[in-house]
Amino acid sequence: MNEADVITVIREGLWTGLVVGGPSLAAALLSGLLIAFFQALTQIQEITLTFVPKIFAIFFAVLISLPFMYQAMARYAELLVDMMIRGY
Repeated sequence: MNEADVITVIREGLWTGLVVGGPSLAAALLSGLLIAFFQALTQIQEITLTFVPKIFAIFFAVLISLPFMYQAMARYAELLVDMMIRGY
């Protein structure tokens, strides 16, 4: 395994992490912005109003994008296994 292989593994690992974490982070961001906008309009400052909808939004985003996340992780695992077989 040379330096190019190490860089490939790290680059693909970071990209896979971004792809896998992206849908849940986007759902948290969008729901947080909507809740903050709602709280600013109504001046309701209930603390549970920020957490409960965000938890549900993240749960449903992960539930919907789970096959996509699995596919990305499987592709990365395949890359690692191929590199291990080819390298040793």
